[in-house]
Amino acid sequence: MRALRFDNRFVRELPADPEPDNHVRPVHGACYSRVMPTPVKAPHLLAWSREVAEILGLDEADVRSAEFARVFGGNGLLPGMEPYAACYGGHQFGNWAGQLGDGRAITLGESINARGERWELQLKGAGPTPYSRFADGRAVLRSSLREFLCSEAMHHLGVPTTRALSLVGTGETVVRDMLYDGNPRAEPGAVVCRVAPSFIRFGNFEIFASRGEEALLERLIDFTIARDFPELAAETDAAARRIRWFDEVCRRTAVLVAHWMRVGFVHGVMNTDNMSILGLTIDYGPYGWVDDFDPEWTPNTTDAGGRRYRFGNQPYIAHWNLWQLANAIYPVVREVEPLERALAAYAEVHDASYRDMMRAKLGLAEWRVGQEGDDGLLERLHRLLAAGEVDMSLFFRRLAEVDPAAPALEPLAEAFYDPARRATADAELLGWLREHGARVLAEGQPAAARRAAMNRVNPLYVPRNYLAQQAIDAAEAGDTAELETLLEVLRRPYDEQPGRERFAARRPDWARDRPGCSMLSCSS
Repeated sequence: MRALRFDNRFVRELPADPEPDNHVRPVHGACYSRVMPTPVKAPHLLAWSREVAEILGLDEADVRSAEFARVFGGNGLLPGMEPYAACYGGHQFGNWAGQLGDGRAITLGESINARGERWELQLKGAGPTPYSRFADGRAVLRSSLREFLCSEAMHHLGVPTTRALSLVGTGETVVRDMLYDGNPRAEPGAVVCRVAPSFIRFGNFEIFASRGEEALLERLIDFTIARDFPELAAETDAAARRIRWFDEVCRRTAVLVAHWMRVGFVHGVMNTDNMSILGLTIDYGPYGWVDDFDPEWTPNTTDAGGRRYRFGNQPYIAHWNLWQLANAIYPVVREVEPLERALAAYAEVHDASYRDMMRAKLGLAEWRVGQEGDDGLLERLHRLLAAGEVDMSLFFRRLAEVDPAAPALEPLAEAFYDPARRATADAELLGWLREHGARVLAEGQPAAARRAAMNRVNPLYVPRNYLAQQAIDAAEAGDTAELETLLEVLRRPYDEQPGRERFAARRPDWARDRPGCSMLSCSS
């Protein structure tokens, strides 16, 4: 395997935990702890992303080598790798949880590719760290496959995200209680290699603020700006530079969540320790994809009671999380008004981004603001989709096939889950289609160009929960062909792919209440 070149600024420029032993403990005055991955019995490659390998300068021969499985399964290091686990805290379900940290993620190093781009390589499921608390630091194939698959699918959908290089089986089993119902079982283990320019999250700053370690907080902020936001380096005033940085974090987060709402993605556990400072989707755990449109739906069993992280609440939770970040950095900014302006700008950027995305999804050239305009049109559509139990992805995709001059429901027939609810919603939905058709005709766009534009933003293929579960079932039985096929389909989510229609079908009845297809837990 050709050598990767490493330049590990995080460990070189920030303070390390002085305790060398790998045992669970509070870590103070440090941004990370040095820790080695724990070797596994029989590392073997299950899947890989050719696009991410290319970014890193690796070819197929590199990835299929025994050395690759050894290194990215946690059984060895390449020259230049300096593994560590990061220290951070976070608000979980709205409550301060104290120290959290990388409990089962170990960063191998920061690789610099031929274009000079910096990419952190991080193993998830590679063994315990000082932040593992009561866990074993391992991950099961089920959750690892889901993270690998969705990371790459989100990229091809155009959603800001961390990436995934590889999925490596360990040859060992891991005991997990999938639904936290007292029925643990042994499952095959796996390690996913996550890739991103940075894995720093809101919680990295919150932990130092909570402890009054302002010097370290200041140091981490300035490091993050210098390494990950070099476009801000020209600002010589430190306070102004930090405020501009926070403003940019708010902007990126706003755009990110608008994208989630565009494609029907539900993160499931938007704790502040799961929020990327770069505005990337990070930490794919109990996530889910909206099948029948439901703003109240959450895929996370832990969230089933309060539904804090439900689909429709995600923009507000992101705003709340940014408030916590603002509180954390205030001690080294010491100005309230600029932080409040940035938080207000979050709402403005999110609303503008979301409206623009929905305008494109609806095939409109312009957006008329207000309840008497397209805001009201969209709200009525959402109400009708929820009432009629209509598949979100299929509705928007097939909307392009509805003739605006003579609207009919036939092109949308496959999007309905319940014939009885469809019968109830038909008349109102047809009325909405006529109103929408009138809007489209009034703009005078060429029909073919409008349909093509709609199909570029309304995906036909998304990593639906049941599709991922089918790939998991096959992989657990030793067959990765379904995963490979699904990954290939998701590389072109906006293109019709003859012969692969089954991957665009709505959720089957058997998957409505099946674990892994409807509700998931944080168990991994």
